Amino acid sequence: MTTDTTTERRCDAVVVGAGFAGLYMLHRLRGLGLSARVFEAGGGVGGTWYWNRYPGARCDVESMEYSYQFSDELQQEWRWSERYSPQSEILAYLNHVADRFDLRPDIQFDTRVDEAHYDEATARWAVRTSDGARWSARFVVMATGCLSSTNMPDIKGRNSFGGGMYHTGKWPHEGVDFAGKRVAVIGTGSSAIQSIPLIAEEASQLFVFQRTPNFSVPAANRPLTDDEIGRVKSRYGELRRIAATMGFGFNTRSGETSALEVSEEERLAEYEERWKMGGLPFLGAYNDLILDQRANDTAADFVRAKIQEIVRDPAVAEKLTPRSILGCKRLCADSGYYETFNRPDVALVDVNESPIEEITPTGLRAGGIDYEVDAIVFATGFDAMTGALLAVDIRGKGGLSLRKKWEAGPRTYLGVATAGFPNLFMITGPGSPSVLTNMVPSIEQHVNWISDCLTYMAGRESRRIEANVDAEDAWVSHVNEVASASLYPGCNSWYLGANVPGKPRVFMPYLGFPEYVVKADEVARNGYEGFSLER
Repeated sequence: MTTDTTTERRCDAVVVGAGFAGLYMLHRLRGLGLSARVFEAGGGVGGTWYWNRYPGARCDVESMEYSYQFSDELQQEWRWSERYSPQSEILAYLNHVADRFDLRPDIQFDTRVDEAHYDEATARWAVRTSDGARWSARFVVMATGCLSSTNMPDIKGRNSFGGGMYHTGKWPHEGVDFAGKRVAVIGTGSSAIQSIPLIAEEASQLFVFQRTPNFSVPAANRPLTDDEIGRVKSRYGELRRIAATMGFGFNTRSGETSALEVSEEERLAEYEERWKMGGLPFLGAYNDLILDQRANDTAADFVRAKIQEIVRDPAVAEKLTPRSILGCKRLCADSGYYETFNRPDVALVDVNESPIEEITPTGLRAGGIDYEVDAIVFATGFDAMTGALLAVDIRGKGGLSLRKKWEAGPRTYLGVATAGFPNLFMITGPGSPSVLTNMVPSIEQHVNWISDCLTYMAGRESRRIEANVDAEDAWVSHVNEVASASLYPGCNSWYLGANVPGKPRVFMPYLGFPEYVVKADEVARNGYEGFSLER
């Protein structure tokens, strides 16, 4: 099909991305009677769950919480099969949502938004897409996701390799057969921790190249029973309300006491129970694990002891044992990760001791040793929270580019808007709870807030809304102040952008989902305080 690049098409809103955020935003825009066009770079809906198809990919929030709550009918009709949903099931769910609410007619797949430039005279955005089409929209909503821009390290000789090269964030949709092959995995973050046990089962030899060891707890994944599903569905509303009162926006079974207020015996028993329970609720054992270094040490030491107990080779166990703060990088949940290093065909290479020097036509050279492999897997994560936003040439008032404005780090008001860019909204942008929460409720909260804002504007015949610089400055300071009261800034994590060379070190998410909702609601209740509205 040939696109007419001379005709400018018009709509009320352009939405970038068709994952959880884009789909729900489209649904709400339609409900407001607004015309919308969604552009999605992938060939189908799903966002991060469309691209991340690596072995073992699954959610680390329990299935029945990692789902939409805007439609009780949807909640009741969909059946999750496992405690933690695999990628394929989440993708099937999002396809079901797209079909159930007839969203596909307003979504254009295999199309990137290349640029969005604000026209001050018309108070509209001029949008250009990868097919050459031009669109004019009153509003642009960036539903690009926090973990959707892959981080590929620039290693010497990368293009010389003669075997298969893969990134966990852009996995081939047909899958990869590692049977009988020698495989190198670079990275030991979440995607590596999920994929390594399964790749090891197939490969004849697996080399894992680790820069920094990560904390991981057992996922304890299992099939869901009909009784479990029925109990949740019978009180879904109540359970959602309880989750919304918790710091991370989902039920971490949070304890109400300090780890330092109980005896060592009681503490170890609680940690053991949480270890067997599995999953991220381990961090909820006590109320100060991410606030107090001494409290954190008790939990970290417990996990370290578990690693030493599981991994039989003391030297390998030591390399796998993190010496950082538990939880300051997102805690991982695994299915047999540490046990995998007991296999004779799995080798751990510490790149601090043996740096990767280059990729060769037949493998990798690290620490002066050549590792011959048939495939290389880059489990090197994402340019988190800002990468996908800055991949679009966004220019606001006076032609100011978002990339220029954020060159020292992202600056937003509530993580939903940025000064100088009227009628531009971000869903779960930097400065909002986003990646420190269950993403789906955070997405719904932002979409609902944006939708209410558009309704408010319509009622007052406002043609544009823009965050004020003073409000933005105050919010950035507040986000930093809240973060500094925790242990989160205490290690080099992707929350700070530390995994991307040259990226400014700024703690990007807001800590505390309930507190954030209160503040966002207060801004709206006060006539969108901190924003300027023009009739």
